[in-house]
Amino acid sequence: MTPTTMAQALNAALRDALDDDDSVVVFGEDVGALGGVFRVTDGLAEAFGADRCFDTPLAESGIIGFAVGMAMGGFRPVVEMQFDAFAYPAFEQVVSHVAKLRNRTRGVLSAPLVIRVPYAGGIGGVEHHCDSSEAYYAHTPGLKVVTPATVADAYGLLREAIDDPDPVVFLEPKRLYFSRDDVELRRGAKIGQAHVLRAGTDITLIAFGPSVEPALHAARAAAEDGRDVELVDLRSIVPFDDATVTASVRKTGRCVVVQEAPGFAGVAAEIAARIQERCFHHLAAPVLRVCGYDIPYPAPKLERWYLPTCDRILDAVDRLQWDDHPDTRWAVGA
Repeated sequence: MTPTTMAQALNAALRDALDDDDSVVVFGEDVGALGGVFRVTDGLAEAFGADRCFDTPLAESGIIGFAVGMAMGGFRPVVEMQFDAFAYPAFEQVVSHVAKLRNRTRGVLSAPLVIRVPYAGGIGGVEHHCDSSEAYYAHTPGLKVVTPATVADAYGLLREAIDDPDPVVFLEPKRLYFSRDDVELRRGAKIGQAHVLRAGTDITLIAFGPSVEPALHAARAAAEDGRDVELVDLRSIVPFDDATVTASVRKTGRCVVVQEAPGFAGVAAEIAARIQERCFHHLAAPVLRVCGYDIPYPAPKLERWYLPTCDRILDAVDRLQWDDHPDTRWAVGA
C-alpha cells in the first residue's frame, strides 16, 4: 500500500482498463496532452496513443453523441465532461439516447459507456464550475449513477463502471481529487452495493460522494457525546442498496440523510421516502435531511454557508428525539 490520491486512483483505473481491453477509449475536453483539468488522465495519451486517449472539440453534446455511436460500434467509451455544469448542453443526448438505447432496440443494442463528471463543490469554483446534479441523472431510467467517497472506491467503482454493459454516470467529487489514503488499488466495490463505513447502534447517517466526509466527522463528534452513530456510504445512487440502508435504520430507529444538492426533490428526499415505506414501524423519530439550500449554487465566498457541514449534521442529530415523550419539534415549521 502506498499513499494515493483519488485522482491517481482514477488514473490507475483508466490505465488498467485501457491495458486490459482494447475496446476502451478515453476522450473529452483537454484529456489528452494536458491530462485533464484535474490530471485524472495524465500520461494516458502518451502511454496508449492518440487513438485511445484524445481531445475533442468544446461541444459536450457532440462528445456524448460521438460516444453513443462508438458504443453502438463495439467500443467502450469513457468520456469526461470536465465540470458538472458543463454537462448540461449534453443532457438531451444523455436522456434521449444514452439512457434509452437498450430499451428502444429491445436489447439489440446497448450503450456500455461511462460519463465521468467532476462533481459538486468545496473548491471555490466560479459560476458553472460547481453543481450537484445527481438528481437529474438518478431520475432518468436507464442510467446507473455512481459516486465514490474514498480513494479505494474511486478505483474499484470506476473499473466496475467501465465493465458494465449499461451506461454509467460517474460523479467524481472535485474536492476529494487530492485527498490521500494508504490503500491497495484493487477491485472490490460493486455498483449497487452500499458500504457501512462506521458501525453504530443509536442513529444512521446516510451520505454519498462529497457528503460522506462531513458525515464521518459528525459521527465521530457525536460519539464524544455518547451517541453511537452508524454511517452508510451509498457509493451507488442508482441502483440503490435498499437492503443495507433498511437493515441499518431498522437497527438504530433514527436516520439523517445528507446531500450537497438543494433539498427539494433531491436524492435525499427519495431516500427518506424509501426508509419511511420500509422502516415505518422501526422509526423512533422522523427521517431528517441535511442538504444544500434551494438556491443556485453560491459564489465562492459564500460556499461555506451553503454546504452541509459537521455542525449542521450534528444539529440534525440533536433534533432527533432521544426519549419517548412527544415533542413539538416535529410540528410543521418547527
